[in-house]
Amino acid sequence: MKVLVIGSGGREHTLIWKIIQSPKVSQVYCAPGNAGISRLARCIDIDVGNIDKLVDFAQKEKIDLTVVGPELPLSQGIVNEFNKQGLRIFGPSKEAAEIESSKVFSKRLMKKHNIPTANYEIFQNSEKAFEYIKQQTFPLVIKADGLAAGKGVFIVKNLNQARDALNTLMEGKKFGEAGRQVVIEEFLEGEEVSILAFCDGKTVIPMVPSQDHKKIFDNDQGPNTGGMGAYSPVPFYPDELEKR
Repeated sequence: MKVLVIGSGGREHTLIWKIIQSPKVSQVYCAPGNAGISRLARCIDIDVGNIDKLVDFAQKEKIDLTVVGPELPLSQGIVNEFNKQGLRIFGPSKEAAEIESSKVFSKRLMKKHNIPTANYEIFQNSEKAFEYIKQQTFPLVIKADGLAAGKGVFIVKNLNQARDALNTLMEGKKFGEAGRQVVIEEFLEGEEVSILAFCDGKTVIPMVPSQDHKKIFDNDQGPNTGGMGAYSPVPFYPDELEKR
């Protein structure tokens, strides 16, 4: 089998490390990859968002399976396009990926199905958002609706910080269209755990719980990042929570 992995981070490096262990795999490509990945796979200079070029490459090289790492191409519909061309690909469709690519969509989904989530309001106007914030208790969480590489979340402790966050997202458009809408949430304090699962639409296979380091500095200080590393197992994760 020829396998193409899309992405350039630690996630993709790990996927490739595991994929090459399969005796079924003869060649692994990575687009665009990185220096570390190049020791395991052949890196191809194609951006993750250039779906047309990725389709062309998969067709030309007769790729048997494509595995998508990053959220961006999933949100742009890479799985839909590959399926349309008869190319086998692992990842959610554009429609299914909206739970990751839109905070507004995911919050509404959780509310509709009674999945516990922080109380929230949605705004398209920064002044209306600021007026709402004036009536709330700090700290608050302000989130860009769309993808912002893990950096579109602001925990604000006063009105000045809230105004700065709204200006960054909605007026300054630091993250482009991602900040066109914002979600303002109540602040919940506690341990965070991630549980990912493989799903084919019928079967769900959960992975082990893990915890992500989000803040840029030691002792949980500084702004959020896309992730400064993660570890598993998680020592505080109780059995009853896993069952739930």
